[in-house]
Amino acid sequence: MDKPDILKIKQRFGIIGNSEALSRAIDIAVQVAPTDLSVLIMGESGVGKEAIPQIIHQFSARKHGSYIAVNCGAIPEGTIDSELFGHEKGSFTGAYESRKGYFEVAGGGTIFLDEVAELPLSTQVRLLRVLESGEFIRVGSSKVIKTDVRVIAATNVDVPNAIQHGKFREDLFYRLSSVPIEIPPLRHRREDIPLLFRKFAVDFAERNRMPSISLTEEAQEILSNYRWPGNIRQLKNIAEQISIIEEKRLITTDVIRSYLPDYAESKLPALLDSVDKKTFASEREILYKILFDMRSDMNELKKLVHENLHKNLTEGEMHPGGSHVIPKYVHDVEPIVPEEKASRKFDMHRDVMEDIQDTQEIVEESLSLADKEIELIRKALDRHNGKRKYAAGELGISERTLYRKIKEYNIE
Repeated sequence: MDKPDILKIKQRFGIIGNSEALSRAIDIAVQVAPTDLSVLIMGESGVGKEAIPQIIHQFSARKHGSYIAVNCGAIPEGTIDSELFGHEKGSFTGAYESRKGYFEVAGGGTIFLDEVAELPLSTQVRLLRVLESGEFIRVGSSKVIKTDVRVIAATNVDVPNAIQHGKFREDLFYRLSSVPIEIPPLRHRREDIPLLFRKFAVDFAERNRMPSISLTEEAQEILSNYRWPGNIRQLKNIAEQISIIEEKRLITTDVIRSYLPDYAESKLPALLDSVDKKTFASEREILYKILFDMRSDMNELKKLVHENLHKNLTEGEMHPGGSHVIPKYVHDVEPIVPEEKASRKFDMHRDVMEDIQDTQEIVEESLSLADKEIELIRKALDRHNGKRKYAAGELGISERTLYRKIKEYNIE
């Protein structure tokens, strides 16, 4: 699909941004739309995943059928099966009549399961059966019902990690992700941030009949360098806050910073995240290991230098009964007079002490890196109320690596 077509799709579905990763996601959605393959949309909370299933539905042969969006995380576990697959009268307390579920109502159309990783394991088994055979059974019934429905799912959860912890079925993951689509976080779309902010500000001003706010160039730079953990949802919220609270319509850096209190801590991770995440994470872990191994090696080197200095000075003393020094390994040498011996001992001592000083500086620098890492880990944990998963995501390392470092540094 060429770019003009993608631009039309963006305009039709209200998608703003020129990010290559975003355009790629839209392109994949359009290509998979004519098929009946299931699609799994992955991305952080607030990135705008809900637009992709609408694109798929509208460009499919099912566009005249029903489109039902279900937030799996918003339905209580005790009623989720009834909501999705329906129930028979009297099947549970409060079931005064039979009811069709979403899979039955959406027959011939598309069903979008948002936050699919929140489904209980028992419901995941039922969903897997629908995906494999198009069959399900209402709660309280034994009759098999056939349905013809296209399933699109979305999640902000690290599904492989959820599988590893027994919270998501691996077979369901592979069945859902016949075609995976990744929506990039806002921090990976830095060029789109000012465009989105302007759009939200203009929309808010029109709805509330007030002049729209605008940003100075420096304020735009502040926005672009911020990490945006809440992604587009957070950006919209801040645009509306500033629009209603600030009297001046030209927003400066000081005003922007007052709405982003953690800007200083967030700036560096946002810039680092412009590098490919997987590559950077692995390379950074290697770098950390090298640095900490270096610190250990420097301590060993320092100890070795001190031992050798003491040994050389001791072995270099005058031999009893003679007026010259007997070197340890060389015997056929000219005698060293006391003045030369003292000068050489002083030069050797000075050179070794300079080496020790240089080594100490390296060790201290390595220790300062460790202190900085401890500080970054503590701040990330504080910001996420001790939740290691989200802290690890902010730091750009795996949860296992974070756990190892917490244990290594004895971080409370």
